[in-house]
Amino acid sequence: MADDQHEEVSKKVSAEEEIRRGITVMRRVVQGRSRGIILDVYWNNQGQLIEPNGHTLTSFIGALVRNEIPITCDDWRNKELNESKEKIWSEIKRCFNIEEERRGFCMKLAGKLLRGFQTFLSSKFLKDADGNFVDAELPKKYESLISAEEWEAFKSKRQDPVFQRISATNRERASSPAYPYRKGRVGYGRLEQSMLQKEESSETSLPAHVLWKEARVGKSGVPQEEVLHVYQKCEELSQSLSPDDTKGILSRALDVPEYSGRVRGKGFGVTPTSLSIKKGKAPSNRELHARLEAMQAELDALRREREASASTVYRDASDKDSINCTFQPNIPEGISHCQLYLSSPYYRMVGKGKVHNVSGVLLHTRELPAGCLKVSVDIAVEPNAALPYPSDDSDATTVHEAVGSFVAWPTNLICVGYETPTKSKSKDNAIPRHTESTVSRKELQENEVSNASAQQKKEVSNASARVKSSGAKKTVARKKPTTKYRSCLRTFLEMTDIPTGGVRNVHMEVGIFGFDYDQMIGNEDFMQVFSHEEIGVTVVNTYIRFLYDKLMRPNGLDVSFGFLAPATVNLGLILSRPDTVTEYVLRILMDNKDAEKLFFIPFNTGGHWLLLAINPIREIVYYLDSLGNDWTTYPDMKVLIDTVLQAFRAQRDIQTSRRGANSITWIKVACPQQRNQIDCGYFMLRFMRDTLALGRLKIPTDYFEEFKCAFYTKDQVDEIKEEWCQFMIELNVCS
Repeated sequence: MADDQHEEVSKKVSAEEEIRRGITVMRRVVQGRSRGIILDVYWNNQGQLIEPNGHTLTSFIGALVRNEIPITCDDWRNKELNESKEKIWSEIKRCFNIEEERRGFCMKLAGKLLRGFQTFLSSKFLKDADGNFVDAELPKKYESLISAEEWEAFKSKRQDPVFQRISATNRERASSPAYPYRKGRVGYGRLEQSMLQKEESSETSLPAHVLWKEARVGKSGVPQEEVLHVYQKCEELSQSLSPDDTKGILSRALDVPEYSGRVRGKGFGVTPTSLSIKKGKAPSNRELHARLEAMQAELDALRREREASASTVYRDASDKDSINCTFQPNIPEGISHCQLYLSSPYYRMVGKGKVHNVSGVLLHTRELPAGCLKVSVDIAVEPNAALPYPSDDSDATTVHEAVGSFVAWPTNLICVGYETPTKSKSKDNAIPRHTESTVSRKELQENEVSNASAQQKKEVSNASARVKSSGAKKTVARKKPTTKYRSCLRTFLEMTDIPTGGVRNVHMEVGIFGFDYDQMIGNEDFMQVFSHEEIGVTVVNTYIRFLYDKLMRPNGLDVSFGFLAPATVNLGLILSRPDTVTEYVLRILMDNKDAEKLFFIPFNTGGHWLLLAINPIREIVYYLDSLGNDWTTYPDMKVLIDTVLQAFRAQRDIQTSRRGANSITWIKVACPQQRNQIDCGYFMLRFMRDTLALGRLKIPTDYFEEFKCAFYTKDQVDEIKEEWCQFMIELNVCS
């Protein structure tokens, strides 16, 4: 009630009266600190700030932000702000009794308050009653916080046509919400606290739909009919759904699309992770000791079981015709480069390193388990894969944790000789391919530079000369990319609700993947590109939309090339729902059975992107893997693709001899190789773009001469990012 009265009074205060009120500096908090008074703050079980002192801390953070952060800041994640952020956090800890793990919440709240302050300045001083821009002078009230230069830069930014267009769109979208929030500055956390206190309830939280309804009740105390209708629908759903489904009650009642990371009816600071944490009584030392002993006994039993079954762990693979892995049970004596495989839950390569087949060798002063050899892990192809024999001395349990150390590995899951470079005999294909170029670790990079032979250097130099002299190459040459579109897109995002959980839709028409839908894109997808992280399926799909709009349709290539949806064709679905994948791929191929066409399949193995390019008429599958693996690493993938092509052949009534029934051709393309564990997605996108740029249905075994290289450079990877960002700007995803 007090907040509602305050709002009514504040509306009557003129600009001059607002100036006379002065700036909020929270003197009470600072003076209390001088007297040794440190305020306690409290949090609910979902990590939200509540009373007492919740409102005080929020106001104090706002005062610090206005004093330390310039109003021209457009990117809260800018590393140049780290010093100011550290100062803000230091001041908070000096005045409040707060845990270190609450820093993330406070910094997110600080960024939100900064954006609110910028919006206040713009609407209060730079707009008239009709919303038109006013070239106002710097308010005297804020002269101690804002310099004249900052104010001019701030005004200039608000006059920018792009900013004004985005601002108008957002203002229009927020002008008439279907279910407006009616509790002023009282957040969901403090509202929930007051409701529980009023009801004298022993519960620690309320259902999301109950809180959502109360947040939309105004002064009259009576909810609107629309709000009441949603609430009643939630009540009905809560009676019919199981307890595990209660988190989706509000979303089902509202009947709106959802996305990962969204929590409805809970407010700022609540995430799916915080909701899943169940806080209970801390276990006693006796209980912890008993658990530790039980876990140790279980670990010992697993080790004994592994040692007993090590000699038979790979026997199941021998009966599968589709697996042509070249595992070598007879490892040569000495130290050899090798690939490291696992057989469960499916057969795949998980790392690379060196095998030490030396008599009398020990592993950390212990004898090796039966059927194993000592290996040093250099590269983690699948970082989270569990080691067959966890290391006792280094506490390593995954391939990533074992990099740079020695572990035991079953002999029949070791394949030697991965470092051997492959060279074509013809003069025109004289570019060497080193599978070690996929490594980004310092040791292998230094070896690549210091131990490269003169002959290899000469071949690379000759290859570079051929690229420069080729007339066809000049037609696809591009200028060195900049970061202007990434910077511009990032600035636009900061003016929207996307950084705080908002999403946008990118329409994917039926011609792209064979079905029509809207691809939701959120902040985490943009950050993958901005921060050079591993890209997910959303970035891949939207870049495919770029290829479709910019390269395929304008040049008439949509009759020669097509795409299959990576969200439908991937290793996870092949293992869990192979019939669904088969039905989808076969449908797309049959819809295009009358003309020769090359279909791209961006294929995700669970932690790695590779590209399959299928010509179903000629029954050719091109395999492009920037890690240098071949298709035998993923036998389930090969079996499914072969099955689909055979079914496609049968439905077209193509007669073949018995010998030719299994004549599907798989071609491993010597494509550029990545040198770290992140670039696979960007390389895969470039493989598609290079192919479309040349418009050829046949991919040479040693890759296209126009784009041939040992690896893509940073500029070539950045070019993909810039194209994606420019396309997102053109689609107005920030509107």
